[in-house]
Amino acid sequence: MMPTRTKHDVVRSLAEDLEQEQINLHAILTSLDEAQWSRPTPAEGWTIHDQITHLAHFDFLARLAVAEPERFAAVKSSITDLTTYVDSIGPANLSRTGADASSWWTREASGFIAAVMQADPHVRVPWFGPDMSLASKVTARIMEVWAHGQDIRDSLSIRPNPSPALPHVARLGYLAFANSYAVRGLPVPDVPVRVELETPNGGLWDMGPQDAANRITGPIDDFCLIVSQRRHVDDTAIRAQGETAAEWMLIAQAFAGDPGSGRHPGQFPRKG
Repeated sequence: MMPTRTKHDVVRSLAEDLEQEQINLHAILTSLDEAQWSRPTPAEGWTIHDQITHLAHFDFLARLAVAEPERFAAVKSSITDLTTYVDSIGPANLSRTGADASSWWTREASGFIAAVMQADPHVRVPWFGPDMSLASKVTARIMEVWAHGQDIRDSLSIRPNPSPALPHVARLGYLAFANSYAVRGLPVPDVPVRVELETPNGGLWDMGPQDAANRITGPIDDFCLIVSQRRHVDDTAIRAQGETAAEWMLIAQAFAGDPGSGRHPGQFPRKG
């Protein structure tokens, strides 16, 4: 009989997967020359430099949320428009060289993981949406590093290797079903959706009632690209069966904040 995993075990395992995702992205950054840091990414108006300063700044805020929630609350209360705030981070850090931006992110990423490992694994963490568990906060950072890393990989035409992040991103995307509607002011359908995804090792990742009429199937990386808004569903091999499943794949959003603009169909070669 397998021993029961404690919350501390779960958080530690998530932190290890987050660290691995950071290492994977950092390996790409070390190969860049200064000119490449200014290369545009598929996120309109964002360069590679903007992607990394965004990660650095929000790892800093995530550390505050875990270790110094009063300071985080003060920062949050000073923000009148989250989208404007997010978009201001890149321009505010243009004076940093690429190497400096990379070093800043490395420091903040390590600081966040250190704060997580020192925190009570049962703590509730404040954020820009509802408070979340510590495990969910770490999962959200995994999604952020993977998603912004995908923008950078797309910019450099680098094919990603299978990542331990994928099941975490997929789970976050599935659990954000209601959020995808709520951030758009739409009623949340009272309809169950089944998700069955093929993993890189030939296995199956699944969530949702097995008898649900609305179903989503296809590769797990494609589902993750959709819920993180890095691909339009039409450019993936994801198949949606049922009206609610098809609608969700057009508006899926695994992150907090205002509705994202996502990607438009045909922006990338169609898979499948």
